[in-house]
Amino acid sequence: MLTKKQHELLMLINERLEQTGISPSYDEMKDALGLKSKSGIHRLITGLEERGFIRRLAHRARALEVLKMPGDVAASTPASGDMAGDVGGTGFDAKVIHGNFKSLPGAVPANEVESVELPLYGAIAAGNPIEALRDESNRVSVPASLLGRGEHYALEVDGDSMIEAGIFDGDTALIEHCDSAENGTIVVALIDDEEVTLKRVRRKGASIALEPANKDFETRIFGPDRVRVQGRIVGLMRKY
Repeated sequence: MLTKKQHELLMLINERLEQTGISPSYDEMKDALGLKSKSGIHRLITGLEERGFIRRLAHRARALEVLKMPGDVAASTPASGDMAGDVGGTGFDAKVIHGNFKSLPGAVPANEVESVELPLYGAIAAGNPIEALRDESNRVSVPASLLGRGEHYALEVDGDSMIEAGIFDGDTALIEHCDSAENGTIVVALIDDEEVTLKRVRRKGASIALEPANKDFETRIFGPDRVRVQGRIVGLMRKY
């Protein structure tokens, strides 16, 4: 099953290939789908590739091949207890169980799920300490189940330095306020009281290393008095 944005992107790529034989650029895809950054397009393409709808051709720029298109889904809904048949002629036999899930013990209707309003302090970007980002007028609603005990806040992720950890540009990071963290934890780190960054922290002797999760970025090493932990990531929210 494709998300709305994945479906829109697949249609765009297929249409452009049929018209010109060349897939659109990432910038063209971004503008057509109304996304803020090309990292969002990267995620959508990866999702389409993982689901077998497209293939990236090696050693060729902007080279995408459409392998299949979404099959037509029957408009009628099967009766309770029926199983959906072959979807889109792909040979996938989708077993769908219908039932009244509200009657299950412990089930909570979606409109009754407890949520928490967290302050959204803006984008985490170089040159802005957390204190400078504080703006209590911006808040975000977060399911309480994503949070533990303690004080939390939210930050918008700006940049691609942590994409290999599944953290992408435009994501909302949920942060538990703390001033220390174990090695390997992804933290909000304040450098020299003026630069804030989201990185994996590792202590090596008397030094502190801030590691990115992207091979295009370098690990930075500082003395222990130059880095202060301002929180650790406990959750992530993403809009498509």
